Amino acid sequence: MRDRLTLWFPAGLLVLLAMLSFWLDRTVQPPQPKNDGSSRHDPDYTVENFTATRMGMDGLPHYTLSAARMEHYPDDDSTHLDRPHFTRFESGMAPIHIQSAKGLLSKEGEHAYFTGNVVAMRDAFDGKSALTLTTSYLHVIPNKDLVQTDKPVNIRDARTHVDAVGLELNNKTHVMKLFSHVKGRYENPNR
Repeated sequence: MRDRLTLWFPAGLLVLLAMLSFWLDRTVQPPQPKNDGSSRHDPDYTVENFTATRMGMDGLPHYTLSAARMEHYPDDDSTHLDRPHFTRFESGMAPIHIQSAKGLLSKEGEHAYFTGNVVAMRDAFDGKSALTLTTSYLHVIPNKDLVQTDKPVNIRDARTHVDAVGLELNNKTHVMKLFSHVKGRYENPNR
């Protein structure tokens, strides 16, 4: 009996090592890609020349978004825009318009990203001159009335010209922060 055990012990050990190697190999391998199409980044719908309006609690328009083309991607719930135009309305203030070459909306429209020749404009109102901001990238968080960029910006109105890198504008508090390389020029109208 002991001779049999001595003969089968190495064979059993080899089988155990083979099973352990097989299990270890399966554990460290990356998962196989699914062939159900869920990993594809294809649009599920496309809309041309659209305008969408979000209404405020008072029944008046809060903001509008229009674009030449919109494509929605279901895999990450993102929306890509061609030539977007965003307009923010506020009672007692001039509308703020943002236009760019491209745009991206995150899931549920919580964040909007404008890229390529971004121009933000506020019309003149209540004794204040028109204001224009230009940059290459602008991140807008509509529900927080917040605008951010880490790219170079140029801000102009009738008497002021400012260049900077990085900006945060909180429309609720009316506070604008410029982060670096700030250069400005003010022209006194009384001269």
